[in-house]
Amino acid sequence: MKDKAEVFAAAGPNTRLAHAGNDPADFFGFVNPPVVHASTVLFPDAATMEKRAQKYSYGTRGTPTTDALCAAIDELEGSAGTILVPSGLAAVTVPFLAFLSAGDHALVVDSVYSPTRHFCDTMLTRLGVTVEYYDPAIGAGISTLMKPNTKLVHLEAPGSNTFEMQDVRAIADAAHQGGAVVTLDNTWATPLYFRPLDHGVDISIHAATKYPSGHSDILMGTVSANARHWQRLWDGNFALGICGSPDDSYQILRGLRTMGLRLERHQESALRLAEWLEGLDDVARVLHPALPSFPGHELWKRDFKGASGIFSFVLQGGSPDRFKAKAHAFLDALRIFGLGYSWGGYESLAVHVNLSDRKICTAPKEGPVMRLQIGLEDIADIRADVERGLAAARAE
Repeated sequence: MKDKAEVFAAAGPNTRLAHAGNDPADFFGFVNPPVVHASTVLFPDAATMEKRAQKYSYGTRGTPTTDALCAAIDELEGSAGTILVPSGLAAVTVPFLAFLSAGDHALVVDSVYSPTRHFCDTMLTRLGVTVEYYDPAIGAGISTLMKPNTKLVHLEAPGSNTFEMQDVRAIADAAHQGGAVVTLDNTWATPLYFRPLDHGVDISIHAATKYPSGHSDILMGTVSANARHWQRLWDGNFALGICGSPDDSYQILRGLRTMGLRLERHQESALRLAEWLEGLDDVARVLHPALPSFPGHELWKRDFKGASGIFSFVLQGGSPDRFKAKAHAFLDALRIFGLGYSWGGYESLAVHVNLSDRKICTAPKEGPVMRLQIGLEDIADIRADVERGLAAARAE
C-alpha cells in the first residue's frame, strides 16, 4: 500500500531493516518469505514459454527468496537493481567482467582488497585489460591518470587493512568526465553508514558474507547499480551464469534484520579499543578513520554516518627483522580473538596483515600491522585479551 511505503521511506534504519525486502501479504501473512528452491520453472503454454512472458522462467533468473533479498538491498542502497553472487570477491569480479573488454584501461585503488588485486593482475591482464593502481588520496587528481581507453575506476573506502579514505565524489566526477564507470567496494561501512550511489558511484559492491550475514556462516556478495548501468550489469551476470542460492539469501535476509543493532555494538567497542590503543607505548599508530588523529578523518566525518568494527594498529616492532616474530607472539597469546581472515561476524578476530603487494601505500616502517575485527563480546574481555597479546609481543 502506498501509505505503508511512505511510512517506511521516512523511517529510521532499524525500522527499515526490520521490514525491507518482502511483504507478508504476498505469502499468506507469514513474516519471512519462503525458501523457494528452483531450477526448472513450468510455463502454462507454448507461447508463454517462447516469449518467457512470466515473472520467473528459470532458477538462475531469480526466485521469490532471492528477489526479496535484492529488493531489501535496493531499498538500502537506493539502487535500480541488485544481483546476488556467491562471494564478496565475485561481487567485484562480475562487474569488472561486465564493463571491461580487451584493450581497456582500468584504474584501481592501491589499498584494494588483496584478492581483487590478484584477479586484476592475473585474469584481467590475461584478457587484455591494462590495470593501473592509484594513490587513495588522489581525489580529483585522478583525472591526470585517465586515458581515452579508461573504462572503469574502482574505489574502496576505507581501504583494506590500512583504512585509507578516499574523496569519493571528487574521484567519481573526474572518472565520469573521462567516460568511465565507477565501482566501489563498500563492505566496511554497509549502506547504513555510507551510500555510494548518493556520492556519484555507479556500482556499489558488498561482501554480504560480513555484516549482513553477521554469523560467519554464509558466503555471498551483492552488486547494486544505478539506473544507467543496471541493464549492462544484469546482462553481464546472466551471461556468466552466476547467482546466489535461495538458502543463503534467506540467511542474509535474516541477518539484515539485526544488522543495525549489531553495527552499533561493533562500532562502539571498536572505537573504545582504538582510543585506548592510541595511548599505549607499545602501539606506533592506530589506523581507524573515526579517530581525529587519522589522516582521512575529515573525509570520513564529512561523508560517513558511522564506523564498523574492523581497524588496524601498527605494533612497535623494533628492528624490521623482528616484525614477524613480534606479530606472531601477539597473535599466539590471544585467547578470545580467533586467528582468521574474515570479519563482520559476532566473534573477534585478529590477523597479521601482509602488505607486500602494495605499490604506493606501502607497509609502515615502525612495525607489523595487526588487523582486529571487534566482535560482540564484552569490551573488558576484549581489552584484556589484547593486553595479553601486547605483553607477549613486548617480551619477544
